[in-house]
Amino acid sequence: MEALSDPLNNRTVKELKAPPHQPLPRSLLFPNNDSKPAWKVLRDHFQREGRLYKADVLKIIDAATNLFKEEPNLLSLQDPVTIVGDLHGQYYDMLKMFSIGGSPEVTKYLFLGDYVDRGSFSLEVILYLYTLKINFPNTIFMIRGNHECRQMTSFFNFRQECLYKYDLEVYENFMESFDCLPLACLVNKKFLNIHGGISPELRTLADIVRINRFIETPRNGVFCDLLWSDPIDHSEGRLIEGFRYNDIRGCSYIFGQEVADRFLRDNDIISLIRAHEVQLDGYKMHRWNGASEFPTVITIFSAPNYCDVYGNKGAIIKFDNNTLNIQQYNYTQHPYLLPNFMDVFSWSIPFVIEKVMEMIMTVIKIKPNDDIDNEYYESRLKELEDNIRENRKAQLVNKVKSVSRMLKMLKTVREEHEVIIKLKGMCPDSKIPKGLILAGKSALHNAADDFSDIRSADIVNEKRPGL
Repeated sequence: MEALSDPLNNRTVKELKAPPHQPLPRSLLFPNNDSKPAWKVLRDHFQREGRLYKADVLKIIDAATNLFKEEPNLLSLQDPVTIVGDLHGQYYDMLKMFSIGGSPEVTKYLFLGDYVDRGSFSLEVILYLYTLKINFPNTIFMIRGNHECRQMTSFFNFRQECLYKYDLEVYENFMESFDCLPLACLVNKKFLNIHGGISPELRTLADIVRINRFIETPRNGVFCDLLWSDPIDHSEGRLIEGFRYNDIRGCSYIFGQEVADRFLRDNDIISLIRAHEVQLDGYKMHRWNGASEFPTVITIFSAPNYCDVYGNKGAIIKFDNNTLNIQQYNYTQHPYLLPNFMDVFSWSIPFVIEKVMEMIMTVIKIKPNDDIDNEYYESRLKELEDNIRENRKAQLVNKVKSVSRMLKMLKTVREEHEVIIKLKGMCPDSKIPKGLILAGKSALHNAADDFSDIRSADIVNEKRPGL
């Protein structure tokens, strides 16, 4: 595919090729009028930031959806199989994962959901996985995560990404497709794979089979809990009440060791394998019955450096001959995108406003100097306030204060733009907490310090949005 032209030969990073100048032709995506898309061609095209024609996107969605419809709620697989956790729109990290996990031509894969949202390449992730499903329907398996629904994708950025890259019809077709994804998978008849966790209403595996999955994820019940519940964060899994309302998620439950052991015992299962929670090492073994015993629950998370700020590793499980091997990997650099798919004109607004505010400050005789310090502002403001108060012009006092605060804030925005972008990726609707910019540079840097602080700041994004 021919790249965008560069007649002036003035690309800043010349070794980085320009993106393709038009969508991938159907003759390349479906060679010889084949019904199966050329997955390697698509992989490389997406890696170069290419797009598809809308008609081809809809064709891929429709073909994959028809395959999902034929699958049961509870899949059943035998090893060898590679198990993958959350991907969250991190396409370039997903390619790294495939290089470690093995080619999809010869490797069986089970994906545990959360393919979209948070990252900026959700469409590329889900379309590539759908293409693999079409080409290898007996070795590529996908179950539903809590983000594969209308509520979450509207609250986060998948809907916005669909509208930016295609249109509402593409988004709605994906939502109908997500309604068809299976809910769980039993590997070797001993390892139950789900996205979230168990439920107080879940007694046997037959309860999963009986669910009507072809709907939007409900706010309660077994269906909801399979996608939303979490194991308790306690070294011994201690939880007296067994199940407790999940305040962090705003729905479903937290479950402990006793109820998990009972469920495993009653269903003759060894362990629960799930995703749903970011982990510093990419995985966590919940060894509630002691270090020598097999983990009651295993959490796997496959999106390294989650949201470009967590600094965590990604991991996958390679399951062969009833043996689990964890393989970790670090994040891969991806093309830089402005937040919320912003264009360069919107991006430049803070710089323009700052210059305008400097002009206003000059008019009202406040020194517009970058080296100005807070003491200067305070002394000049006090002097102005005294003069204005004497002349009974209280309104102008407020205007001077507002202009000064705004100039200080805009200076911070300009100088700390990259840190602000990081923080926006951690906050709902990409909005950082009120007052943080006015608090200055140190407050911004402290807010984006390390994994635990970032996870605490991002905890609000773990909650299910209200109706």
